[in-house]
Amino acid sequence: MVERPKKFTMADVKRFPSVSRLHFIECSGNGLTEWRKPTLKTVQGTHGLLSTSEWTGVQFSTLAREVGLKDGAGWVLAEGADSAVMTRSIPLEKLLTDAIIAYAQNGEALRPEQGYPLRLILPGWEGNTHIKWLRRLDLSDKPFMTREETSKYTDLLGNGKARQFSFTMEAKSVITFPSGEMKLPGPGVYEITGLAWSGRGRIARVEVSIDGGKNWSLAALQDPVLPICTTRFRFPWFWNGQSSVLQSRATDETGYVQPTLQQLVEIRGLAGPFGSVYHLNAIQSWSVAADGSVSNVHA
Repeated sequence: MVERPKKFTMADVKRFPSVSRLHFIECSGNGLTEWRKPTLKTVQGTHGLLSTSEWTGVQFSTLAREVGLKDGAGWVLAEGADSAVMTRSIPLEKLLTDAIIAYAQNGEALRPEQGYPLRLILPGWEGNTHIKWLRRLDLSDKPFMTREETSKYTDLLGNGKARQFSFTMEAKSVITFPSGEMKLPGPGVYEITGLAWSGRGRIARVEVSIDGGKNWSLAALQDPVLPICTTRFRFPWFWNGQSSVLQSRATDETGYVQPTLQQLVEIRGLAGPFGSVYHLNAIQSWSVAADGSVSNVHA
């Protein structure tokens, strides 16, 4: 569904005007085992499928002008050159809004494991859609219903039906210090620190609770606060040596508030072996025991 089907060499791609932007990529399966009960001990285990980089490349909209889009085109198949031939159907509107055909990460050429020579960057959408080793883009008037969006990467609901094309990574935050398997040396003043992010845009505020969500206080956000990018937050805390449950709660610029696990389960159910599996963005709880040891809990 293009006027002028074309093949582009890497030399062709690099001659187009480029952009460089900082964005996070998060796997929609980040923390997938945590729906029913705490199973992962550290913040690396619960939230480690996340990274932020500077991506450089050509906007999809630039290539779209080169080929000319036909009326009625609404979806794009992005295909990777890996042995799995990873393919996802992407709404054309998203691609025209902010998608990047990236050839560089953090100022250097993409490394092989990151998709060299090209990968698709879809800011704020689940990591599986950021197709690596990108080799083909094909337009259609409907989704292609690939393996990765039928048998996988759908959200199984409590009634047995599955929610499809839930692309956006919703607002999320996590306290990184203190967190699981750390140990505080004793009572005193500490700085609670962590990260917050949202696929919808900028983080507007982060609140911290030291009593398992009974009371909340505003944390300080560290500049720069960028759209669809991880944002650091900080909160001063005097620990009196008694057991505490630490939590953080993010709100993004659209007004979306990070939910509790109970709120998510009420909507999504627990139909799968671990629960709903994908898109777990619930508030994370860390329990600080009287001896200073920190562990993962459901509060």
